[in-house]
Amino acid sequence: MNSSHLSSRLATIWLVSSVLLATANPQTSDRPLAYRERTLANGMRVYSIEDHASPTVAIQVWYKVGSKDDPPGRSGFAHLFEHIMFKGTKNMKDEMLDRLTEDVGGYNNAFTADDVTVYFEVVPSNYLETLLWAEAERLASLNVDERNFKSERDVVKEEFRQNYVAPPYGKLNLLIEQRSFTKHPYKRPGIGNIEELNAATIGDVRAFHAAYYRPDNVTLVVAGDFDQRQLDAWIDQYFARIPKPDKPLPRVTDKEPARTTERRYVEYGANVPLPAVAVTYLAPPATSEDAPALRVAEAVLSAGESSRLYRTLVYEQQLAQTASARADLREDTGLFVLRATLASGKQPTEAERSLFVELGRMQSELVPIAELDKAKNQLVTNQLRERETNNGRALALGEAAVMLGKPERVNTDIQRLQSVTAEDVQRVMRKYFSETNRVVIHYLPESARPARNTPTQHTLLSNKQVEAARGSRS
Repeated sequence: MNSSHLSSRLATIWLVSSVLLATANPQTSDRPLAYRERTLANGMRVYSIEDHASPTVAIQVWYKVGSKDDPPGRSGFAHLFEHIMFKGTKNMKDEMLDRLTEDVGGYNNAFTADDVTVYFEVVPSNYLETLLWAEAERLASLNVDERNFKSERDVVKEEFRQNYVAPPYGKLNLLIEQRSFTKHPYKRPGIGNIEELNAATIGDVRAFHAAYYRPDNVTLVVAGDFDQRQLDAWIDQYFARIPKPDKPLPRVTDKEPARTTERRYVEYGANVPLPAVAVTYLAPPATSEDAPALRVAEAVLSAGESSRLYRTLVYEQQLAQTASARADLREDTGLFVLRATLASGKQPTEAERSLFVELGRMQSELVPIAELDKAKNQLVTNQLRERETNNGRALALGEAAVMLGKPERVNTDIQRLQSVTAEDVQRVMRKYFSETNRVVIHYLPESARPARNTPTQHTLLSNKQVEAARGSRS
């Protein structure tokens, strides 16, 4: 594809994104989300969005506990509890929550992140009371016993094998966290590891549950078809009775120090077919004023086949099979991650040079207005689409309230994205993407390990390799 075809394609994508944005649900795009907020005497926060557009309701329960809160030497506990919470309680049998949702045409799920664990259900609105009771039940009287602990620990260990041991680049996902942080517990991947899970005891598990699964660590979000007075009455009936513990909530206080020098690693994997490169930069928290510009920079670099990394590394230079960028912003220090899986016969230093050239372009040249608008329209359109559902609206409000600490930002963050300028993008590229603020990982097949090296977990790049990578940086 020549440059004129690429320009035409960029223009087409920009036009389609603009049309999608202009024709989005009027209720979502023209009006802010009208939410109500209250706090129970036991410290539990409640947010609600009443909307009768469909006879359904979404219930989300946000626990302010994530993988960063795992006890030392017990990584994976937050994720383990995501599993245990679907077991039995004093008044519910194992997996009963599935029956209460799936058997009436709804669904449920959960996810564990670095900072939070979130449980959610979407059901016909006449089952709202039942699901509120069920969520209060597993908050107040979960069966944290030896049987549930061991059965779900085995499930998590198998999940670790399937997602991180068996896939060729699963280990690289773990290494990105482990090598990028030196002090902050973000360096412990959320999945944990088999050795530490095996070492855990039922006493460890119960102590973790008692520390974090309490009403003053909960934010409940309900969105959809309900009567506000009735909802308040049910919440008072089922949740207000749960006592608040006397002990203070434990919180992570460690802070990741600023990087002062580039760090480089060579890592090896037994089942890696082709080399890969990962580069990480420490990034600000999600609450930072720089966050919108970093998200736009991510889209410019990596959103679709017209993005800069795909066009350069995959299509034009044919250095890589895949190339991506991700602004992984969190409650504390986050990461901006660049990755490339190489094409056959290509070397990591080649892909690394091309990645740095693309970063340098964004530092030295303003992003053209059409490309900037395309990136912003992609981001905004995705958010507007999400907010067309009750669960999407609840998720947006939960993120604003829990992750950003300001629920009102659910109605301002889209405007923040739309207001990002080319100068903003250039500014954050210059601010965060410095040589001293990066970690570089070359991930190679085990067969590439030099015979003279002892098969340790990692080695630092040699001076020759470093100079080769630096050869054509801007």
